[in-house]
Amino acid sequence: MNRVDPVSAIAFCVLAETGPCMPDETEETVHESERSRSRQALATYFRRIAKALGRGEPVPVADAGTITVDPPAEPDLEVEIEREGDRVSLELDVEWIEEEGDVDLDAAASKATFEVYGDAADDWRWRLVHDNGNIIADGGEGYSDRRDAENGIESVKRNAPGAHVVDLKNEEEPPEEGGSNATFEVFEDQGGKRRWRLVHDNGNVIADGGQGYASKRNAVGGLRSVKENAPGAAVEEVDE
Repeated sequence: MNRVDPVSAIAFCVLAETGPCMPDETEETVHESERSRSRQALATYFRRIAKALGRGEPVPVADAGTITVDPPAEPDLEVEIEREGDRVSLELDVEWIEEEGDVDLDAAASKATFEVYGDAADDWRWRLVHDNGNIIADGGEGYSDRRDAENGIESVKRNAPGAHVVDLKNEEEPPEEGGSNATFEVFEDQGGKRRWRLVHDNGNVIADGGQGYASKRNAVGGLRSVKENAPGAAVEEVDE
């Protein structure tokens, strides 16, 4: 049975003037997207929205973070469930009167860049470099084919934002609900430093922090930077 994609029915409706958001000659659709998503992907999408709302930050609408809206402190919320034959839709409309800067169609997607490069052994590698020059993640291994390195990057882009975080020192297990197809594992190395790695459900390590941290808090801060910056980061080939 076909179902309506719930995410496509989420609307941030910016009003040009007071009154309900009704279709008329002043209505303009500035962004619209629709595709099927798993329940896990839906949970990840909603968590990103909830986190931004809770922090009072612009809300990322597009997956890459390049389109954002900035609702006021108390926008109007309308929840509607519709049934048409065997199709059910859940519509969430968040409405408010627009002020300058509320809608950004060219938001900064990321404060980091994926660099793809060839190493001394002629293998392809990647690293995620923050705008401040720090390497915040790398693939941890070399690839014989550049396309394999780029596939590794795409896996990190897809899975890092919604991945659960577990502390192996405390023998934590990831929750069964939500998350992505990978998990951030925080662990202690032989030198007593805290490290993190992003492990796919198939057992492969698809990214790591490349360094040890003096505290768990710093390690979690490092992986959070990857969560926030990986999805919208550009990919560039650089000379080593």
